[in-house]
Order: sequence, then structure tokens, then C-alpha cells
Amino acid sequence: MKILVGYGGQDDEKVLDEGIKHAKAFGGAIFVVTVMETVSENQVPEVEKAQAELKRVKERVEQKNIHCETRLLERGVSPGEDLVKFAEEEGIDMILVGIQRTSRVGKILFGSNAQYVILNSPCPVVTVK
Repeated sequence: MKILVGYGGQDDEKVLDEGIKHAKAFGGAIFVVTVMETVSENQVPEVEKAQAELKRVKERVEQKNIHCETRLLERGVSPGEDLVKFAEEEGIDMILVGIQRTSRVGKILFGSNAQYVILNSPCPVVTVK
């Protein structure tokens, strides 16, 4: 089973933890994917920071004896579209994305990227708050 974890940094540690649980349960591999919008020369430090974070995440996952691949996508569409396209290209079986609870009455409001993934994914999507 191939599990895609949409990862935007340390705020998405819960999403990664859930991906690790699913990979252990189903004997799967994790693909941790970070999406950056079009990258310019001014953003080189941000790219290097993202690459370092992905390296740290890969080491963390592999310490749990789970196969892990990381990707930094610089396609320049939208993060949601990029994740769906990656899932289609790689034959991903499940996508995990983070969502935020933001309303006073406890409604879950999906961000536009998570919503795009949920509505357009070629496979099941697990949301993590």
C-alpha cells in the first residue's frame, strides 16, 4: 500500500503520525510530499529548509522500519492539484491531509487545498485535525 502524506512542515506532525499508523497496519510505504509554489532565486533558503525538513521526516519514518520516500514538488499549480496529480502518477492508495477546526460551533472548515484533494482524489482520503 502506498500512502501519501501531504506535509507542510512541523504543523503537520499529526498527519505524519497517522500516516505511520496506517503504514504499520497495512504494511505500506509512505510518500511524504511538500508542495511549493513556483520557486524563484529569492526562495532558495526556503527550498533548502524544506529539503532539510523532509530529510528529518524520512529518517524519523525509517527508524520505525517503514519505507519512506520524500518529494519536494515545485510545479507551481496549487498544492491540492499537485498532490492529486502526484497520487495519480505514483499509483497512491491513500492520501492523508491536515485540516483545521476554526469555527466557534465546532464545524470543520476545510482549506481550499484539502477540499480540492477530498473532491478530486483518485483514492480514499483521510483527514487529520
